[in-house]
Amino acid sequence: MNIKPIHEIEKEIIEDFALFDSWEDKYEYIIDMGKKLPVLEDEHKLDENKIKGCQSTVWLVASYNDGRVFFKADSDAIIVKGLISMLIKVLSGHTPTEIIDARLDFIREIGMMTHLAQTRSNGLLSMIKQMKNYAIAFQAINSQKTDHK
Repeated sequence: MNIKPIHEIEKEIIEDFALFDSWEDKYEYIIDMGKKLPVLEDEHKLDENKIKGCQSTVWLVASYNDGRVFFKADSDAIIVKGLISMLIKVLSGHTPTEIIDARLDFIREIGMMTHLAQTRSNGLLSMIKQMKNYAIAFQAINSQKTDHK
């Protein structure tokens, strides 16, 4: 499995956003990204998978396979679904350490924080926090396994 480094994926997103002149076009792009997000099975749409701190409903699940974390998500809001799809594009498939250390500068670089309402910005930060928390948990579980060998 050949996964690009996080900084390269971020660079691609920054370059994609640079193609758009207006924030209206950028929002359309974000919405399109959300539409391409694979469907999250209903069995995962549980309260325990909801991200706290989001005004919209966002479900996020993570799995750990071959030392890498994989995310799946869904939201009832189209913009939020696009935002979580961007985070998944950047972080999914990476090691816990890579996810924990990811600075996610692309969010600032594309001007996202200044163009989102405060509640959406808080929700975006909650999504990032939850993704990093999953990575921390998988890293801890993995280190326990290696400690007991």
